[in-house]
Amino acid sequence: MTRQDLIPGLEERGVTPRSVCDFFDPARLTQARRLAELTKKELAGSLGVTPAAVGQYETGVSRPRPDLIPRMADTLNVPMKYFLTGRPSSRLDSSMAYFRSLRSTPKAQRERSLAFAEQIWELTFALERHVQMPLVDLPGFAGGEVHPGEDLPAEPSAAARELRSRWALGDGPVTHLVRRMESHGIVVVLPSQADPSAATVDAFSTRAPRPVVVLTSNRADDVYRHRFSAAHELGHLVLHNDATGDSRQEREADAFAAEFLTPQASILPLLPPRMDLAQLADLRRTWGVSIHSLIYRCRELGLISDATSSRAYQRLRALDGQPGFAPEPVSGFTGEQPVLLRQAFELAESDGGLTTEKLAHELGWKPERVRELLGVQDHRPVLRLVR
Repeated sequence: MTRQDLIPGLEERGVTPRSVCDFFDPARLTQARRLAELTKKELAGSLGVTPAAVGQYETGVSRPRPDLIPRMADTLNVPMKYFLTGRPSSRLDSSMAYFRSLRSTPKAQRERSLAFAEQIWELTFALERHVQMPLVDLPGFAGGEVHPGEDLPAEPSAAARELRSRWALGDGPVTHLVRRMESHGIVVVLPSQADPSAATVDAFSTRAPRPVVVLTSNRADDVYRHRFSAAHELGHLVLHNDATGDSRQEREADAFAAEFLTPQASILPLLPPRMDLAQLADLRRTWGVSIHSLIYRCRELGLISDATSSRAYQRLRALDGQPGFAPEPVSGFTGEQPVLLRQAFELAESDGGLTTEKLAHELGWKPERVRELLGVQDHRPVLRLVR
């Protein structure tokens, strides 16, 4: 009896350790290792090989022996077919993604987040085989399908005003920001709190090949910070061709977000000439931005001094948690929760009979990984044995 006979489901539709070895995709190993947050040394220890050997597997200098394939798949929690070459993929590096505080974000976390974004793109690409997604309507984005090659002004506030105009948002508050971004072809994702990428990395975005924005759970406890993060990443997508991670790009994305969510011409007449936190609390709910952002806007527009803004921030901290000043979780605002990928799957499910198992087979993933990224439940009945 062989090892393959002892492990149920080891061979699936002709996928064997030998076939995986013969058609091994080195980039898949790198992606799976980064998603598992394992170093080459840690993976090597699990496989009983040297870290140098793992490095050679990932660069394509050599391939893992067939007997290592099942152990590798088990360690990285993927099916063996995950490592097969031939499936569409997108390889990202730090120059292709906008990380806030790039230098202070640990390399392992950046790599895991990039691998996560790669999987989001693969999932999106797979769903587009079954469902027509919204066209990418994003001026300044080279891959845009509605405005290809059309740039917005380089100055952040002017770019924000121009995008509001092109998206026909008028001069008032931007309602359902995340849903609007999705309707213009941007894939927005909010990982579950159990996902490691959501724990320590702030929101980030990438332009390739379809724009993807990942809004992480460390801001999901407050819808107003969550919305500003979304607008901030939108600014990166339309303003910056390359991600440098420097403070200038971060300031420009912040300036874009402030003008996009609270246009100066509209918000200036509404801001109090003397600091009034109660009035700002009312504006917070109407415009969907935090009181902290509104205080900064007052200072930015010359209504208050630095000293007054400092005192206002101190008073705001003292009021934290009080009615009108407490954070409001994203879970209470459906228009700020991503639905594009899940609804695309549900449409393909109802019209074409697509299942998470079929989609997982196309992707070379486990079905539970598909369900996790789509945010759908396993509806199979649970067998419970009574003793």
